[in-house]
Amino acid sequence: AALYSLLEEKESCATIEVKISYFKPIKEGVLTCNTNVIHKGRSISALESEITHNEKLVAKASGTFSIFSVK
Repeated sequence: AALYSLLEEKESCATIEVKISYFKPIKEGVLTCNTNVIHKGRSISALESEITHNEKLVAKASGTFSIFSVK
């Protein structure tokens, strides 16, 4: 969703690669995800996310995405 908010009207994206590192199991409560767009080029974008529970880091994700035109 973070990348979709930056795309032009006739653009879409698809996942190239995602890596998720889990640091702590969570069985209940609210998780918060903060995502940063590290780079947005014309055809490739890179994002990083941190997932927290009670303000403690429990997982981290990074991904690359293809950006392309749709008709």
